[in-house]
Amino acid sequence: MALAKEVARKGVTVNSVSPGYCRTAMVMAIPEDIRNQIVASIPVGRIGEPEDIARAVDFLSADHAGFITGVNLPVNGGMFISF
Repeated sequence: MALAKEVARKGVTVNSVSPGYCRTAMVMAIPEDIRNQIVASIPVGRIGEPEDIARAVDFLSADHAGFITGVNLPVNGGMFISF
């Protein structure tokens, strides 16, 4: 947040994305029974896809998001909900 404030007047935005469980090699290596328990705990009912994270990053890095700075965007299917 401090960096976001420091560079905002220069037209630079500083944001972060916090992904939840996504279909990656590491997550898919989790035993299926445990993975099913994880999916059951995700409010949207599925593991995320890498494209879900990429769309969030694409949005935040686009010119039309230039008024958004200093935020963390959790992309996790509702496992963690913040203001």
